[in-house]
Amino acid sequence: MRRVIVESPYAGDVARNMEYANDALRNCLTRGEAPFASHVLYTTALDDSDPSERLLGIIAGLAWAATADATVVYMDLGISEGMRQGIAHAKGCFRPVEYRSLPAWSGQPY
Repeated sequence: MRRVIVESPYAGDVARNMEYANDALRNCLTRGEAPFASHVLYTTALDDSDPSERLLGIIAGLAWAATADATVVYMDLGISEGMRQGIAHAKGCFRPVEYRSLPAWSGQPY
């Protein structure tokens, strides 16, 4: 399976964004990919509103990203600052970046 890092929004409407992230993970799995979304996993163990814990999660996510074949960006809800950082990191590591939409979410207001 191709390993992919999933970029999708987290902050803001967290409940909606987590539902969207889970749909993005499902989409990757149906494509035969092995997705990883640090913002889905680490925010259950860390306090995203605490800058030091947020940074710890980001650093751990970037460590996993080094093993990925690509970064996939799900953009129906816009691109957050955290997503921009993930995209920049992927490009800096010469990891391919792919942009995707989910049909059920396209046209949703940010």
